[in-house]
Amino acid sequence: MTVLNLKALRVSPRILFAGLVILTAVACSPPPEEEVPVRVEGATAATVNGEKIYVSDVELEAVARGLVPAGKKVKRGDPEYDTVLNQLIEQKLMSQEAIRRGLDKDPAGRRRLEMAEERILGNLLVENLVAEDVTEDQIEAMYQKQVALQQDDDEVRIAHILVATQDEAQALFDRIQAGESFESLVSANSLDTATRMEQGDLGYVSPNDEPAPFPLVIANTGEGEVAPPFESADGWHILKVKDRRSRAPKTREEMRPDIVTFLTLEQVAKIVRRLKAEAQIQQGEPGLDADGATPYRLPDTETGTEDSPAPEGTEL
Repeated sequence: MTVLNLKALRVSPRILFAGLVILTAVACSPPPEEEVPVRVEGATAATVNGEKIYVSDVELEAVARGLVPAGKKVKRGDPEYDTVLNQLIEQKLMSQEAIRRGLDKDPAGRRRLEMAEERILGNLLVENLVAEDVTEDQIEAMYQKQVALQQDDDEVRIAHILVATQDEAQALFDRIQAGESFESLVSANSLDTATRMEQGDLGYVSPNDEPAPFPLVIANTGEGEVAPPFESADGWHILKVKDRRSRAPKTREEMRPDIVTFLTLEQVAKIVRRLKAEAQIQQGEPGLDADGATPYRLPDTETGTEDSPAPEGTEL
């Protein structure tokens, strides 16, 4: 079972940087329920010497900089909108001045513009990978693996109230939330005859030895807290975590940014490996060697090989 270790993917810093803004925006907020259409043009936010800056430009830039979550609209008067628009106006003015001076015609300037276009296209590829290949199901599956790994050496003291129906469990949970103690409700309500006279105490357990969904419920319940009702093969449970002999695993939301980053860079590493394997790459000027230039395949020092095992490392 793979433990997340971003360094083990050996993706180059340049690729990591290219996707950093996109990954941050996606990882820190859940995706919208419906896909948000991207407006390339539309309403005009400002006109600078006859050249337009569109409202959609401001929105996309605000998301790219992590000022607002993906899918959120910004409007005139919002601090994020005004800040980004002012910066885009200044950027437009400087661009116009560079063109007036002919800097875009200079060979070095043209090459730098081409390289900027390559970086943007790389960002678009990363954005596409996030949208298509990093799903909520994948995030959940990776989280469950991480919880299991982080709880390998855990010992947690738990107690429970077992009832037959969801309605019974929810009613008891609501009473606990209203201030009644967990312990006071066990003996009169729990169907577990082995523990109901012991205030529901199950003693210290290893979470990974318990049936699903106990490991995830335990992982997401703090010491001294009571988890919302959940169902197992035995019925409906209200579970209390009484003590831990080791630190609690991170919750799904705490771990989500790292999981999204890991899964995305895993996809980036995979596509880079394929592209390198299919490409003809030469180093230096062709024809300079005595025997002529020969195709040279770059070593996979940054991304590993297709057949290499899943990366192992320390937990998140």
